[in-house]
Amino acid sequence: MIPTSNIGNPEVTEFAERAANFLCSHSWCGSIESANLAWAVAGVLGVFQFKIIPARPGVDETLWVIVGDIPSAYVVCDNAPTWREALEGYISEMRLWVGAVRNGSSLEDIIPVAASPTLEHADMLAGRLDFIAREILAHDAAEIESDS
Repeated sequence: MIPTSNIGNPEVTEFAERAANFLCSHSWCGSIESANLAWAVAGVLGVFQFKIIPARPGVDETLWVIVGDIPSAYVVCDNAPTWREALEGYISEMRLWVGAVRNGSSLEDIIPVAASPTLEHADMLAGRLDFIAREILAHDAAEIESDS
């Protein structure tokens, strides 16, 4: 991982800014202590690891944030020690949202998504999740290079 301040690619830098803003938009995030790029493809997605100073007790201090041409979300590091596991967790949670929208089920206990819960949005997200699973996660980590 590299500190976000060392990112050279302007599109990935923009992803890092979006990830930080997303994290800071939550009331439980007091401030960001450190931010690192774990992996990114410019224009597609970025996976960042943040260490935060929580605004209240009981909040995880280290989180993954996934941003890009997909809905932004955070993943707790306890459940995902690597960026690949964080991305797998992201896909799993977002597929629950897609399924709930397609079935007309409640979204109450589903990961929040900043998009209207329409079939069109569910289909668009499903396509992006399939792409990530097929083109990124299906390959060995040594085979894929990160933009930075």
